[in-house]
Amino acid sequence: MAEKGTISGKVVEEVGGLSIPSAIVAVYIDGTEQPVTTSATDEDGFFSIKNLKPGNYRIKISFVGYAPLIVNGIIITEKDSDRNLGALKLSSEQNSLQEVTITVQKPAIEFGADGVTYNVGSSVLAEGSTATDVLKNVPMVQVDIDGNATIAGKKSTRVFIDGKPSDYMTSNIADLLNVLPSDAIEKIEVLTNPPAKYSGDGEGIINIVMKKGFKVGFNGNVGIAGGIQGNGNANTNASYRGKNYAINGSAAYRYNVGRGESNSYRENFFPDTTFYYDQKGASKSKSRGANFRLGFDWDITPKQNIRVSTNYNDNKSSSNSSNDLRYLSEQLIQNRLRNQTNTGDGKSNNFVVNADYKLQTDTSGGSLSIGLTFNTNGSLDLRSFSTTYQPLGVSRATLQQNNNDIGNNGLTLNLDYDKPVFKKRDRVEFGLAYNYRKNDNDLLVENFNFQTQQFVTNNRLSNQFLYNENILAGYASYNYRNAGWGVKTGVRTELTDVAFDLSTGENYNVKPYLSVFPNLSLNRFFRKRYNLGATYSIRINRPRENTLNPQVNNVDTLNISYGNPNLSPSYTHQMDISFGAFGQKWSFTPRLSYSSSQGVIERFRTVILIPGSTTARSESTFDNVGTNNSLALILIGNYRPTNKISANGNFSLIQSKYTSKLNSALNRDGISVRGTFGFSMQLPQKTAFESNLNYANNVSAQGRNKGSVTSSFSARKLFFSNRLNLRVTLNDIFGNRNNTVYNEGENFRLQSFSTNNTQNFIFSLNYRFTKIAKKIPPPPVSKP
Repeated sequence: MAEKGTISGKVVEEVGGLSIPSAIVAVYIDGTEQPVTTSATDEDGFFSIKNLKPGNYRIKISFVGYAPLIVNGIIITEKDSDRNLGALKLSSEQNSLQEVTITVQKPAIEFGADGVTYNVGSSVLAEGSTATDVLKNVPMVQVDIDGNATIAGKKSTRVFIDGKPSDYMTSNIADLLNVLPSDAIEKIEVLTNPPAKYSGDGEGIINIVMKKGFKVGFNGNVGIAGGIQGNGNANTNASYRGKNYAINGSAAYRYNVGRGESNSYRENFFPDTTFYYDQKGASKSKSRGANFRLGFDWDITPKQNIRVSTNYNDNKSSSNSSNDLRYLSEQLIQNRLRNQTNTGDGKSNNFVVNADYKLQTDTSGGSLSIGLTFNTNGSLDLRSFSTTYQPLGVSRATLQQNNNDIGNNGLTLNLDYDKPVFKKRDRVEFGLAYNYRKNDNDLLVENFNFQTQQFVTNNRLSNQFLYNENILAGYASYNYRNAGWGVKTGVRTELTDVAFDLSTGENYNVKPYLSVFPNLSLNRFFRKRYNLGATYSIRINRPRENTLNPQVNNVDTLNISYGNPNLSPSYTHQMDISFGAFGQKWSFTPRLSYSSSQGVIERFRTVILIPGSTTARSESTFDNVGTNNSLALILIGNYRPTNKISANGNFSLIQSKYTSKLNSALNRDGISVRGTFGFSMQLPQKTAFESNLNYANNVSAQGRNKGSVTSSFSARKLFFSNRLNLRVTLNDIFGNRNNTVYNEGENFRLQSFSTNNTQNFIFSLNYRFTKIAKKIPPPPVSKP
C-alpha cells in the first residue's frame, strides 16, 4: 500500500488560544507502545506528519508546563488519507484534570532556553529507585557522594518539590531525596534561569514534580527491590479520581548498607620545620528511612480548585569508623601514632503540609492563587569518639561524645495573580510571598574523666545556635509570544531580615537588606526546527545556619571545622545563550553560559602550627573568598535512529577564574569537565535495556575535586499485559565510586582519596494496577 497518509493540525493554548511552538507530537498505531514517528510544531504551532500507511492511529501532544493531550480514533484510508485535526488545545498542567487513558512514552529529555526537563517515566533506570538515583542521570545535574545535587557550572543549587522550596526546610535534603520513591515522580525540571515567580536564592533550581494521579478510576503500583550489598526498598503509589476530585498517596521504605575507605596525605610547611600526616580510615553504616505522601485535589466549582498535600519522612542510621594517623618527620620517619574509633546513632523526621487555592477571576483566563506551606523537622545525632595516642612509646587515651539536637520550623505564604492581555496574546503575572524560618541547633560536647569515671560537659565546645529568617518578596512578570518570538521579562524584590545568637552570649543582628533580581528570557523559533535563546538574571546565595554557625566540629582534633558568622550574601550575574536544532530523529542544543559572582561563599582551609609543639592543625571554615568568573560550554544532544533505539549525551566544559583579596593562594584559574552519556533500546518480547555513564572533574578555590566514572546498566522485562515488570540493574561496573581531592594553601598541600561500596547488583519487581471508571469524553475537536 502507498504511504501517502498525512495527519496535521495546530497546537494552541486552551486559555488565550496562543500557538505553542516546539510541542512534541508523537504518532502511534493503535495497540502499540512505541511511536512510529515524532515531530515538533513550528513557530506558529502547526504540524504535518506525512508518509503514513493506511490504518488506525492515535497521537499524543506534550509540552513542558501543559497536560498531555491524546487524540484517539484517527483513521487513514486510501480514499481519505489526509486528516486535518484542526486546533488542538493544551491546558495548563496546574489546572487540568483531563483523563489520560493510555500511558505513552514521553521523550526522555525536553529542552528549553531556561532549562531541561527529564521525564522520569521514560527511563528504565528510574523504576523502583529513589529520587537520588534518578538525579544521577539527569542532564546538567551532578550528585556527590553524600547525595547532594547541583547543576553543572552553578556554585549553589536549590531543590524544590512541586514548585515549593524543600532544601532549606529540612535538616538534610539528601535524606529526603534518598527515600523519595522514583515511581511517585512525574518529571525533574532543571531551571538554569528560574522565572521571577521563584525565590532569588541559588544560581539554579532543581524542581521535582510529583505525580498527581489524575486518571479516571483507581490506579497505582507496588514495587520491591534488593541489592547484593544488603540494600533494599519497597514502595507503593495509588490514586483515585472521581468526577470533580482526585486523591493520591504513596508510601516507601528504604534500607541501605554503606562501606567506605579513605586515605589522606598532608604536607605541612613552616619556616623552621616540615612534617607530614598520613591518615587511613574505614567506615561502615546502616540507614533506614520511610516516606509517606498524601494529596487531595477538589474542583469546588468550575472556577475554583483547592489542592492539599502532606509529606512525612523518618530516617534512622548507625555507623562506626576507625582511622589511624601517622605523624611523619621531615625524613618521613614515624614519630607518633594516633588511633581513633567513632560510633554514631542518628534519627531525623520531617513533616510538611501544602495547601493551594485557585480561583478563575474572569472569563478571559485571569486567575488568583493562594498558597501556604508549613514545615517542621528535627534530627538527633549522638556520636562517640575514642582516641589513643602513642607519642614516643607513651600511650594515653581520651573519650568524647557529641549530642547534636537540631530543630527547624518554616512557613511560606504565596499570593499570585496572572491574566492574559492584548487579545489574550500576552500574559502578565504579579505576586507577593512571605517566608519565615527558624533553626535551633543545640550541641552538647562531653569529655570523659577517667578519675571520676564520669562525663563532664565541655563548656568551650558546647553551644546552642538560634537562627531566625524573614523574607518578604514581590514580583511582576510579562510574557509575550507572537510569530515565533517569545519574551519573558520580570523583576523580583526581596527584603531579608536575619538574626542569630549563641548561648554563650554572642548576638548577631544582620541589618535588613533589599535585593532586586531582574530576569529576561528571549526565544526565537524559526524554519520549523531551530530555536535561539538568550537569558539574563541576577541570583543570590544567602549564608544560612550551615555556614554561619561557629560551633566547632572537633571529631578529628587535627582537622576541625566551623562556620563563619560574619559572612555576607553573594550575588551572581548570569547570562546564557542557547541554540536548539531539532530533526525528526535527533536534537542538538549547545549552550554558552557566563556568570560573575561577587563575594563567593566557599569552604576555606588554613593550617596553623600549635604553639609549643610540632603539631599542625587544619581549620576549615567558610568565607567570602573573592570573585569568580565562570564561562561554560554545555553540549546536549539526542539521537534516535529508530523508534526503538535512543542515545543522549551532555558535556560541560567550565572555565573558572578566582580572584581574592583574602589570600593570594586563591588567585587561580582552572577548567572543570563533566560528561554524561545515556543509551536505551527497546528489544523484542517486551524487553528494554538502558545505560548511563557519568564523569566529573571540578575545580575549586583551593584545588580540585576529581571523581571517577560512574555507571548504571539496566534491563527490564514486561509481563501480564505490561502490568508486571522485572528489572535488573548493575551499578558502577567499572569499580566502586571514588573521589580524589587536591587542596593547596600557603603552607600545606593535601591529597585525599575515598571510595564507597557503590558497585551493586539490584533486582526489582514492580506491578501496576488500573481500574478505569466510565470514561469522560474529551471535548470535540473543531476543524478549521
